[in-house]
Amino acid sequence: MRWVIEAVIALSPSPGGFTASELASQVRALSKQSESDYGPRRAAYDLKKLRGKKIVRRIGQTRRYESMTKGLRAMAALVVLRNKAIKPLLAGTQEQRPARGAQNPSGLDTHYDTIRIAMRGVFQELGLAA
Repeated sequence: MRWVIEAVIALSPSPGGFTASELASQVRALSKQSESDYGPRRAAYDLKKLRGKKIVRRIGQTRRYESMTKGLRAMAALVVLRNKAIKPLLAGTQEQRPARGAQNPSGLDTHYDTIRIAMRGVFQELGLAA
């Protein structure tokens, strides 16, 4: 679904909306899958799930879809949160060598470090970290 969400975000500026086939080709371009792995039929199924969550809607009686404003905001927030917060935090928990730290840490560096230390505690509490 991550690739589907990114594809819907990429296709959302289309003035006439987008079809399941266009979504499938965008997902394949992002994920480097073959047509047999992700085709228009699977894209139509994913669009139905997104319609149920009120993220996309069908345009009239056509086979074209458009993303809804609230859904687009939620999807963009999810992608930004994953790429800019969760991914760096998870990468920071895997120390291969002792970190020296930044020479001139900014406020953002301090916040990331605090969150990284707290996440390490959460992982240890859950039994996910050694």
